[in-house]
Amino acid sequence: MEPPSAASAHNKKKRKIFAPTAGADAKRLKTEQGGGKVVEATQPLHSPRISVLLHRLQQPITLKDLTQLLHYAALGKTGGTEQPSWCRLHHQRKLTGVNVVIVEGLTQVHFYKHYLTMRHLRDNYTTRVTFTPTSNNVASEIFSSEVPKSDDPSLSQVLSGNSALDKALRSHPVISTFGVQRKGLTAYVLSQEEMIKTHYPVKGLPGFEEFVFTDCVDCVTDVSPLYGLDCEMCLTEKGNELARVSLVDSDGNCVLDELVKPRNRILNYLTRFSGITAAMLRPITTTLRDVQAKLRALLPGDAVLVGHSLNNDLLALKLIHQHVIDTSLLYRKNFGQRFKLKVLAETVLKRQIQTEERRGHNPIEDAVAALELAQYFIRTGPREVVQRHMEELWGHTIVEQPPDCASAPTPSHRFADVLQRLGRSVAFLGKRADISLDLSNQHWHSSDKEVLASFRQTRRSFLSVLQFSSFSDQQRSASHQEQQYQRASANLRDMCVVFAGPLPAWFTERDARKLFTCCGPVRKVKMLNTAVRVHAEIEFEMLEGAILALKTLNGLDLQGQSIKVQRPVSESVLDLDLTIGMLMDDALNRSQLYTVKLNPSVAEYIQTFTKVSGHTLDAVHSGGTTNGLPPADVNGKWLQCKSSRSKLSEEKVRESFDHFGVERIVLPSKPGKPARHAFMKFKGSEEQRAALSSFEDLWRQNYLVCPSLTPHHLSSWSAMAAPVTALDAGVEEAARLDVPTSAPDQVTEALMRKLDHRLGKLFRSLPDDTLSVVLLLGQNSAHICRHGLCFIEIKGRS
Repeated sequence: MEPPSAASAHNKKKRKIFAPTAGADAKRLKTEQGGGKVVEATQPLHSPRISVLLHRLQQPITLKDLTQLLHYAALGKTGGTEQPSWCRLHHQRKLTGVNVVIVEGLTQVHFYKHYLTMRHLRDNYTTRVTFTPTSNNVASEIFSSEVPKSDDPSLSQVLSGNSALDKALRSHPVISTFGVQRKGLTAYVLSQEEMIKTHYPVKGLPGFEEFVFTDCVDCVTDVSPLYGLDCEMCLTEKGNELARVSLVDSDGNCVLDELVKPRNRILNYLTRFSGITAAMLRPITTTLRDVQAKLRALLPGDAVLVGHSLNNDLLALKLIHQHVIDTSLLYRKNFGQRFKLKVLAETVLKRQIQTEERRGHNPIEDAVAALELAQYFIRTGPREVVQRHMEELWGHTIVEQPPDCASAPTPSHRFADVLQRLGRSVAFLGKRADISLDLSNQHWHSSDKEVLASFRQTRRSFLSVLQFSSFSDQQRSASHQEQQYQRASANLRDMCVVFAGPLPAWFTERDARKLFTCCGPVRKVKMLNTAVRVHAEIEFEMLEGAILALKTLNGLDLQGQSIKVQRPVSESVLDLDLTIGMLMDDALNRSQLYTVKLNPSVAEYIQTFTKVSGHTLDAVHSGGTTNGLPPADVNGKWLQCKSSRSKLSEEKVRESFDHFGVERIVLPSKPGKPARHAFMKFKGSEEQRAALSSFEDLWRQNYLVCPSLTPHHLSSWSAMAAPVTALDAGVEEAARLDVPTSAPDQVTEALMRKLDHRLGKLFRSLPDDTLSVVLLLGQNSAHICRHGLCFIEIKGRS
């Protein structure tokens, strides 16, 4: 409904709106079979989502892999691109944009060293993949990467540069908003952000507390039914109030047409526009509540309401409906101007409505017109709509240029050029650099703060690449960067280290390795021979191994001598318990367990000692559940065993854990060697807790379990850093001894906290259904190669 401007002036009042925080709800990982196992973050049905192939999750991706994903996200199959080889992007056509943030100077080691600080990164992004660093300019490579030729004739014509889409058409407001490809109706349903911006009533916002909600499903599909709606109002003491409402189904049949008695005294019937007179309303007893109830009963849960400036109709109805298509926003003009429904019906539908000879508007006729305009736009596609009606509606003439094969330039297939020919804007925001992009699309700023502010204030581009450089600016020299990296690596290794002792005098490094390998793979053992007794420093490959050793081997009786297993006392492990708690609740670890299986003979010795000594269990506690392994007296027989662990297979693990609801089993192993430990993904956290609480039954089957802490993209915690060279040894030792450096950890911590805060603000400002990528570049030079980390998420609807 388009009310007269004087009567609708109250709708233009500004109000402060607080959008709900995105990413507040934790997302659950799910396993999917078909074309390979994947790890994915679940989203509402039919919403776009990303899935990473499981076998690729444990391999680093390259810049080429990343651009492959960006090409498919922006263009899809109709753009000539294929699904990336390392992941799956579901419902690509629903994406509204692509945003990439490049963070210079940071590696995945820095992220996990400052894991507690990086709250927004770890909470907002449920997909993490190791990234192989490159010496090339990543932003420039993204814009200049070549896009394959398309087999779609209409799209190929656009990409080739030989179509009638001249400069005016490429920058057309309809094309820049919706692109050129024909899409389903869901592509034109307003997002919550768009509804807020165009003053629609939205649940949870101030001012709409008394509004009635329809029984909407969370998501609609391309086959959901369309319903046309139009209302007429009268001016009362309280402003515009509903006087008539009309609803038509997808075939244009009227299913509701009711006159409504306004609650307050009528000042003006607005008969010229509404067609309502005093005589018409005099006998009417139908109230606003009555028509609200009828509409709620008539509209199915997946109904999509269609109207022209439909927000005014819903405000008059005091009704909140989640899924709407507004034809005044489909056939859009520049600078926020809108066509009248009468003009669109006459130009597009070739139909006369709201004619002079009629007294007022006919809401049934207007509802049908809006419905058919939406159906025509969806069926025809934005490109054809603009081409057919360019001159009549927008006042431009498309001139076909005669083909001239001799002089026609070879069309560019660079990613940025292709997107711009499709009417999709691109932008780079960062420090001045040599970027393969037109200067008009670049915004140069001297700080990350300015980059973020510029991005939030300017009009969103379909593809935006932001570059944050504060961290790399702070670490200007290569030696300085290496020093910070080695400090972070040393702190991560400390998390996987335990001290054990006193040990028997005859205990060797081999004996210690054999003893502690029952909890997980051991990376390094160092014997510590004091003046009186023997101790050992054991470094596990994974944090889970260290946790199990602390909880299961502490107090073990070795030939009458009880050993103590403890963490090293250092600054790096002061917050380790908090870190472990956060890792257990990480989206990448939630609902997962780590397990090892003891050699039957070793388990028998331990069980025998337990029965004789009556020793109580030393339990591994997690969220109220326990799992433990009792201490044991091996009486020298341990050393006779070839191994303290058994070989694992998926069949063996499923035999013991399937009844808890296991979805996926990962058996990490080195080439040529059998798997000795496993990670299990359960259907949910309840199933995981059930498995943990059954520690006694699992112990009888010789299994040790604890919550998963190591994400799959990491081969291990302690081995993330490259082996320390002789040149680096001094730096590492200084880090372990906490020798002061030119850039204290406090400065780095503050920088990381600022970075995470900015990334959180940026993510919240993205439109719904935007593919968001945060790339920690890593380090790459002639002598150093440190892996980066790629975070991927599709911002869901709030």
